[in-house]
Amino acid sequence: MNISRNEQRVLHVLALGGRILHERGEGNKITAITCVTRAGMILANCDLAVFNRLRRKRLIESRSGSPYRISALGRATVRPQFDNQGGTIC
Repeated sequence: MNISRNEQRVLHVLALGGRILHERGEGNKITAITCVTRAGMILANCDLAVFNRLRRKRLIESRSGSPYRISALGRATVRPQFDNQGGTIC
């Protein structure tokens, strides 16, 4: 599966324990998102277009209205990267 660099970054943050908070507007449509890392930092390159591509490919999922997290397919798809803090491959 082809995944862009921004999608890969977002998936990696989610694999390390991050989440995507979403806000709904009128008509139950998602209008704004915020990608938050495990440490509470906000990922700047995660926008609504990247979010929609990840959701369409079923790489992220939400259960019962909770924040979006990485799915099992997303975990299998993400390429391993060195973690900045420990130097270990995730």
